[in-house]
Amino acid sequence: MAEKNFRRAVILYYKDMPGKNVCVAGDFSGWQPGRKLEDRKGDGAYRCRLLLPPGEYQYKFLVDGEWRSDPENPNFVPNEFGSLNSVLIVEEK
Repeated sequence: MAEKNFRRAVILYYKDMPGKNVCVAGDFSGWQPGRKLEDRKGDGAYRCRLLLPPGEYQYKFLVDGEWRSDPENPNFVPNEFGSLNSVLIVEEK
């Protein structure tokens, strides 16, 4: 029997001032910042839900046009631009 490639829900969170334009991009999206984080309460707590297969992913936030690593995530790796990419590990269970 073949194993199915299940996707797991992951919540990404970014805290900043209200009114920012916050997107996420990573190797899961070809580094295209298409997924917007929402500040539903208007308090600067931006969130989005991603469905990803288990694995390891690099990502960054794009905040008002400026790339930023995830300040809440202690896992990161250097990138070819001399900055850091955050690392997200999606567990199988």
